[in-house]
Amino acid sequence: MTAGSLRGRRGALTAALALTVGVAAGSDVAAASNVVSGLQGGTGTVTVPTWLFLLTGGAVIAASGMLSMLVTDRALLEEIHTWSLTVPEPETAREWLGRLGAAGTALVLALVVYTGFTGPQIGSASFAVLVVFVGARAGLTMVAYAVGNPWPALDPWRRVAAALPNGVVEYPADWKRWPAVAALLALIYVEIVTPLTQSPATLAWAVLGYSAFTITGAVAVGPDAWVRNADPVSAWFRFYGAVGPLQRTSEGWSLRAPGSRLREADLVTDLSDVAFVVLLVWELTLSGFVVTPPGETVVRALVGVGLPPVVAYLLLLLAGFALFLGAYLLAARRSRERATTYLTARSLALRFAPSLLAIAGGYHLAHYFAFFVSQTPSLWTALLNPLSPPAPPAFTRLVLPGWFGTLDIAFVLAGHVLAVWAAHATSFDLFPGRLQAIRSQIPFIAVMVAYTMLSLWLLSLPTGATPFVQG
Repeated sequence: MTAGSLRGRRGALTAALALTVGVAAGSDVAAASNVVSGLQGGTGTVTVPTWLFLLTGGAVIAASGMLSMLVTDRALLEEIHTWSLTVPEPETAREWLGRLGAAGTALVLALVVYTGFTGPQIGSASFAVLVVFVGARAGLTMVAYAVGNPWPALDPWRRVAAALPNGVVEYPADWKRWPAVAALLALIYVEIVTPLTQSPATLAWAVLGYSAFTITGAVAVGPDAWVRNADPVSAWFRFYGAVGPLQRTSEGWSLRAPGSRLREADLVTDLSDVAFVVLLVWELTLSGFVVTPPGETVVRALVGVGLPPVVAYLLLLLAGFALFLGAYLLAARRSRERATTYLTARSLALRFAPSLLAIAGGYHLAHYFAFFVSQTPSLWTALLNPLSPPAPPAFTRLVLPGWFGTLDIAFVLAGHVLAVWAAHATSFDLFPGRLQAIRSQIPFIAVMVAYTMLSLWLLSLPTGATPFVQG
């Protein structure tokens, strides 16, 4: 390792630390997503000391950069990422658990639709809204990246399609997972431009529409092909589940170190997978951006030049996604140049993309953990009384202590560190030389730092309502 390369890395770390300091200097509150804002009425803030932003942000980002230079023991990396403990799961038990889980989910969905139309049209007191956004959007997703993917045992639409005549047409192989990307973009757009958290009836129509879309698609191409390629919910949980310590295998459940699956080559196999992974990062960034003052300024500026609000949000969604994806693909190209390898930029993009899932998990936890904890009493009340809910005052949320806001920062930075560790392990899988491996990961780490700093910046801003949609 030359003195020049060491100076370059020190300079990159110094720049990252300076950026952290600059972001943190004006930070005194933590924000959340548009879902959180919609259910909690917006404008809720949690005090976060500026010195803690400075200390934790700068120290962790500097440490993550040092990690890529100091941990080069291949035997240690291999031992950490290959350790596992398998718990057998009989095939009959798997099948019965799947049947019970799918039946339970189908019952919950039926209650979501029924209560959405007939229950109180107040989001914070609606069984439908609380179950979908607190139970599933927040809680079930946390289970995926903190424990393991629960969706194969819960998916009701796949079992409905499997019970019907299916496989009318063959799924076009060259479509890959692009339909799942397009469908997730559509779901994100609907969540932003419609008041789903405030109008249970609107949410009920959305659930009915998505159910019809999913069952129709699964019947047309077959449930296996649909779930593997086109279903955004299955892809959502599959990718988030890759971060968790429990991984399902043909033999049962395998307990591994968190994030170990992220170095495996079979997780992301096409550029459509890369796009889906980047979209997981972008959708969380966007959901926080649109309820903060800079996001409101951008949206109002677009509407001010004559764009309808729905078009303004669509433009923001697609432009931001293109920017995030373009930055990642540029990093792949730069990685190939720095490593001077015969591997293509495409193959590098595929192998390093799973590491971004750790960042997405950290983002999601930062956006939704405090929200989930505070809404737990309301969710529990709704589950106990789905058909005869009490008067809205009975739906209360916990008042969290001020230090809870510091957890948001810790979650973002923990996701960043795990992502750097996964990228580091991947680079040593790909390249025989230590210097070549280190050089290859630097552009990807730079992109991760940019994503992380943007998330920390959003966490530092006060939360309002989504312009032209809520409030």
